[in-house]
Amino acid sequence: MKNFVEELTWRGMIHQMMPGTEELLQKEQVTAYLGIDPTADSLHIGHLCGVMMLRHFQRCGHKPLALIGGATGMIGDPSGKSQERNLLDEATLAHNVKCIREQLSRFLDFDSDAPNKAELVNNYDWMKNFTFLDFARDIGKHITVNYMMAKESVQKRLNGEARDGLSFTEFTYQLLQGYDFLYLNEHKNCKLQLGGADQWGNITTGSELIRRTNGRECFALTCPLVTKSDGRKFGKTESGNIWLDRTRTSPYQFYQFWLNVPDEDAERYIKIFTSLEKEEIDAIIDEHRQDPGRRVLQKRLAEEVTVMVHSQEDLDMAKEASNILFGKSTKDSLLKLDEQTLLDVFAGVPHYEIPREEIVGKAAIELLTASAPVFPSKGEMRKLTQGGGVSLNKEKLSDPNYCISDSDLLDGKYLLAQQGKKKYFLIIAK
Repeated sequence: MKNFVEELTWRGMIHQMMPGTEELLQKEQVTAYLGIDPTADSLHIGHLCGVMMLRHFQRCGHKPLALIGGATGMIGDPSGKSQERNLLDEATLAHNVKCIREQLSRFLDFDSDAPNKAELVNNYDWMKNFTFLDFARDIGKHITVNYMMAKESVQKRLNGEARDGLSFTEFTYQLLQGYDFLYLNEHKNCKLQLGGADQWGNITTGSELIRRTNGRECFALTCPLVTKSDGRKFGKTESGNIWLDRTRTSPYQFYQFWLNVPDEDAERYIKIFTSLEKEEIDAIIDEHRQDPGRRVLQKRLAEEVTVMVHSQEDLDMAKEASNILFGKSTKDSLLKLDEQTLLDVFAGVPHYEIPREEIVGKAAIELLTASAPVFPSKGEMRKLTQGGGVSLNKEKLSDPNYCISDSDLLDGKYLLAQQGKKKYFLIIAK
């Protein structure tokens, strides 16, 4: 059985750890939990470091609990936030929990008979019938306001980082999260809480609550907040988060994100976001450093994470799509793409939306000079066509008077025109 702390250490995935944690993990099979915020119906790659901690934990022989914050998600955590988040209703939370469970099953074994199979727990299940009076009497009396006020996340909000200060609702968050640890400690024999570096204050409130109520042993371990090499927040692009849900971020966009990370980031990310062994990662990094232009490191990183989050088929399509813009490809390659991937690949090229009747049955030279001004004149298009410089759907156009038919439209509505090797134009039938 692998040493979990050693595994996370060489991967650069430990930020803080309570004394005695490693000794506990070497002594017995340990149950640990990590909380996941269910404010959306998909995880994004900002969640991935924590999820990978759970994955490594299980692979090291221990039992992971993924806690979905169905109750705490109704309140909002002040940690790292500058304003209070929107509160969710029960129906939305139930939907989000179901979707997140499906995504987590790609990383964790929930369904085998192994003694360390993963479990999904929802703190709404034990909080929904807890009255305010019971909570105040049984839990609130154990933690002082002075203790709660001293937390960094609370201090930041109180010292002017938030426009509207800190509501009582948010102030109680650390106590509710602390109760999660106590509940799981008593009902699941959970002795370890995992989380991001920004959760240390909430986690230690939980361990303090356990210490003051039942006196059982409990421990904590956090991973660093992953950033880009320039210090900016990891996982965000100009268009927003990189999601694990394919309808929010297509597999092609997902693959491209990892493929385009800088060398310095790729060396850290391949350790954090894949399950590759140390020897193999070291070999890939060495190979990459010998010839950075081949981008061996980014390619392997993108492949591993895309297959883990999506599938081998999605990776194959993402590669095929990448080759359409940057390599040699054929009409067959275009036909393999689904509509969303096609639009993602050609998102940056000029688009022309034209009524269908102005496309089907029209000569290519009329379409590409009058309806969609791909070429400034018919003479220039004829000249380029004679030189083999015009393509429709990746096939050379030999006759400028070729008549466009329904069968030429990809997905029944798209026509890809190409001028030379690198200039693309997407014509969309309205």
